[in-house]
Amino acid sequence: MRIGIYGGSFNPIHKGHTELAASIVRQGLVDELWLLVSPLNPLKQGATSDIEEYEHRLDMARLATENIEGVKVSDFERHLPLPSYTITTLNELRKAYPEYEFVLVIGADNWRRFPCWYHAQEIVDTYSILIYRRPGCELDEVMLPPSVHVVETPLYDVSSTQIRESVKQGCIMRHWLDEKVLAYIKQHHCYSA
Repeated sequence: MRIGIYGGSFNPIHKGHTELAASIVRQGLVDELWLLVSPLNPLKQGATSDIEEYEHRLDMARLATENIEGVKVSDFERHLPLPSYTITTLNELRKAYPEYEFVLVIGADNWRRFPCWYHAQEIVDTYSILIYRRPGCELDEVMLPPSVHVVETPLYDVSSTQIRESVKQGCIMRHWLDEKVLAYIKQHHCYSA
């Protein structure tokens, strides 16, 4: 089975995340897509002041994906040493599930920063990578390594940062949030100023 690994803080998860994940599964690019909720992103260590508690982010991700076929939420990185580097996660997943083929799913914005990732070349040499387009991030597909492929998915011009700011300002971007996630944010006072 081919498993897409889509990691992130999901702080909070929004429809851009879930619709992208569903699109990748629907196209048959992977058999399942696992959203790996990261306890701590090594590239965002200096910007963790507004990161919600891990359990809240995990619960919201589960609520947002419970009716999306082929998309699952995983807390696999919670059990790994911090910081959770992608190469470590992928290698540990392969050890835990040797019967699966793991494919990394990242945005074009992350591909631009990919040379800064820990053991970036090892990831490219060992795993397939699917890149989804992001608004304002052009890619030169001719220059991509053989293991890296750009996928055609809808563009979602939204970020978790924008949603957090909208909550703090009291004008939540409701149309980008699953109703259950919106209710959860209100109930638990997530991202309140």
